Amino acid sequence: MDHLEHCDLLAVEVERFAGLIDSGPDGSGPFEVPVATCPGWSIGDLTVHLGTVHRWAEHLVRVRAHERVPSSEMGLGEAQPTAEWLRVGGDVLVQTLRAADPDAPMWAWGADQRVRFWSRRQLHETLVHRIDVELALGLVPAASPAVAADAIDEFLVNLSGAAYFSSRVKDLRGDGERLSFQATDQGREWSVSLLPEGFEVGGPAGSPSATVAGPALALLLVLYRRLPLDEGGVLTTGERSLIELWWANSALE
Repeated sequence: MDHLEHCDLLAVEVERFAGLIDSGPDGSGPFEVPVATCPGWSIGDLTVHLGTVHRWAEHLVRVRAHERVPSSEMGLGEAQPTAEWLRVGGDVLVQTLRAADPDAPMWAWGADQRVRFWSRRQLHETLVHRIDVELALGLVPAASPAVAADAIDEFLVNLSGAAYFSSRVKDLRGDGERLSFQATDQGREWSVSLLPEGFEVGGPAGSPSATVAGPALALLLVLYRRLPLDEGGVLTTGERSLIELWWANSALE
């Protein structure tokens, strides 16, 4: 998927999220419902979080920031979670991303220090949080297997860069053991080697020490801890301790 495809899909996900919370003509929504997959948060809290992230990312892309700018310095103020507020921020983000050169250099917390990092990251951030709302409302989440596989790839490629806000990522290390993550409905596999200095995605070939395999969406939800291990058709084989090491330290916090 390229930058503009990510932009188009992000626009769809913004509207899906907004539609879930826009349950009345007055703009009211299920904002007090707790979100079990984001412990301690309600749907209102999650809406404010996502809308703030959209506005933060839009600012970074618009000014082509060359270093991280905290959202607290952007004068965003106190937000009231509504579907319209979420839509406005998401729509402006999509417009800014579509107008930007995807290859323009800028700061990003992940591996790709270009504008296109943000279209991909914001798509999958919004996708996962839309699923959070669906789970909170007792709905069955759905996503294209191809999009879910792209989200898995984006998660794994950028995870090492998350260490500055998810400190336990630094504990993903070992003595050369290899984990294999397999999206069985997409024919895709990601290899992760646990090394003394950290982990490496796309490490040496060979028999994995442990495997986590299942349909792309279920695998994505397991990796993001929206599903427990061994649920949704996801199967684990090999050294369970390695899978649990990964599980304990790879959360985006």
